[in-house]
Amino acid sequence: MTIRPSFAILGSALLLGVLATPVFGQAGNLGNPAALNEKAPAIYKAKFDTSKGAFVIEVRREYAPNGADRFFNLVKNGFYDDNRFFRVISGFMVQFGINGDPKVSTPWQSARINDDPVKQSNKRGFITFATSGANSRTSQVFINFADNARLDQSGFSPFGQVTSGMNIVDGLYSGYGEGAPNGRGPDQGKIQREGNAYLTKDFANLDYVKKATIEK
Repeated sequence: MTIRPSFAILGSALLLGVLATPVFGQAGNLGNPAALNEKAPAIYKAKFDTSKGAFVIEVRREYAPNGADRFFNLVKNGFYDDNRFFRVISGFMVQFGINGDPKVSTPWQSARINDDPVKQSNKRGFITFATSGANSRTSQVFINFADNARLDQSGFSPFGQVTSGMNIVDGLYSGYGEGAPNGRGPDQGKIQREGNAYLTKDFANLDYVKKATIEK
């Protein structure tokens, strides 16, 4: 069982409106992953405003420091804005994290971070980076719909969990199922090459992130 970033997938081959609290300003150069290396706070929250509604992820750096830092920088600098939830498998997980602009997504395909020891289990509501093997995490993440403890032994290290709005996550459109070539869902290679133009044309029902923001 592998959950691969970029072209691969988990399984057969793996919000905002008006905020009630202040947020960190969004800035930075998404085209230069090496420059986005800020250390994350020990505990922080990321709020995702989606086409279905809002959910909040609480991240604890002690769970997986490298993963927590990478997620912090991606959210803070707007990487996940307008991302599609391109792989939604009922009873398993929802995967996202390929930017809709190929010019942005391309440099992140090789921007890998080192692994973190698995300190938390892949329980329902926990979020984890996709990976294709040792030290291969980039930008793709998944949220567990169920208790997927079998993923723990494969090195999938959760770095946070959904603390509000899990009903929103549960309601994300899952009608396309598994991605190509093993299912009729989106082909990750095409997402990387063509971005949201491909998804909007061929998979118009996919839910998406309107905006993701780091909250104080």
